[in-house]
Amino acid sequence: MSNQAEPGIIGGGAPDQSGFDGAVDERSQGRQAQAAYDAGEWFPPHAFHGRPVSWVAVSIIVVGFVTGGLALVFGPTWWVFWLGLAITVIGGLLALATNIFDDWY
Repeated sequence: MSNQAEPGIIGGGAPDQSGFDGAVDERSQGRQAQAAYDAGEWFPPHAFHGRPVSWVAVSIIVVGFVTGGLALVFGPTWWVFWLGLAITVIGGLLALATNIFDDWY
């Protein structure tokens, strides 16, 4: 976690006694990656933005939320609210059935 402060700086914690300096290790890994890239042996990983079925499931969930929210705002149309809830549940079931949580790298 390179965005965090080193131990002992915030909150008055004791300095790290393990002898491991994370910044030095990250710098050496960066140099190794740069050397591999210069030699043509390393390429950056391909960006992964999820499968199309995951985007469809999320879109269905959003449509359900918007439908239910607008039904609550614009009048006593409770059947539209329940329709929005049903659409949201269908989208959630589709997301679970297609293992949407496996889309993380």
